[in-house]
Amino acid sequence: MQTTLKSQVTLSGIGLHSGEPATVTLKPASAQYGIWFRRSDIEVGDALIPARWDVVATGELCTRIENRAGASVMTIEHLMAAIAGTGLNNVLIEIDGPEVPALDGSAAPFVDAILSRGLVEQHVPVMVIEVLEPVTVRSGAAWARLEPSTSLEIDFEIDFAEPAIGRQKKSLNMANGAFVRELCDSRTFCRAGDIAAMHGRGLALGGEPGTNAVVFDGDRVASPGGLRHVDEPVRHKMLDALGDLALAGAPLLARYSGHRAGHAVTNTLLRALFARPEAFRLTVCDTATARHLPGVGVRRRDIPQTA
Repeated sequence: MQTTLKSQVTLSGIGLHSGEPATVTLKPASAQYGIWFRRSDIEVGDALIPARWDVVATGELCTRIENRAGASVMTIEHLMAAIAGTGLNNVLIEIDGPEVPALDGSAAPFVDAILSRGLVEQHVPVMVIEVLEPVTVRSGAAWARLEPSTSLEIDFEIDFAEPAIGRQKKSLNMANGAFVRELCDSRTFCRAGDIAAMHGRGLALGGEPGTNAVVFDGDRVASPGGLRHVDEPVRHKMLDALGDLALAGAPLLARYSGHRAGHAVTNTLLRALFARPEAFRLTVCDTATARHLPGVGVRRRDIPQTA
């Protein structure tokens, strides 16, 4: 069955890239409403933006969606991961600024907020997108692929020159709350040498090492407090991938594999999938498959203690 929140929940913080404060309120929505953002600070024109793959605009280090009137919201991937990972289908997200707050740099605060309110079933079947044929996209050394599967699986590999990161690889089936238990508390990260360059391009203006991002410098973790997981970087990349895949518009039944893939590559992959009608089908989720969707059976106590 489709789900929505039992009651609204509000979070506030600073945008990681814009450095601007924003308040986000997640509100219950009717069945088949889907996931929409509304810029509450925009008084004239269309302020509603669908959380959908085909309205993703070009972005360097985050996912930004924009409607035809030019209203946009950036850095939505952590919130979208939390929505997908808790099995929330219908929600209106009101935000009074251009960027979703970074909070602690992970999806855990959003997951906690959603699970603290709880979900309610809406007695309307969930539609799922079943991938029927492999689809692959490449961009330089990066690539991503979707292949048929009976549930959502994520494989990811990263490879950085910094010894403190190095090569990391992880695979997880997202069924039955794996996202909440394994990935949701993993924070965004960057390299110390990239910070000045990002500031010069007007990015990471709200970054606070140790608070909402992990900073790596050569062979050491420069942020106070260290890591939450020894492989926190690849876990965060998987978190990002789930958030970007949530823009498909319905849960995916597919195996996603990513090698050094970022937001743009994952969005390009979705565009490639939907450009091939023979490679997927939208279908009603049967009872057996529904038991293995992300978010089924998750509890608030499943959120890692370190979050």
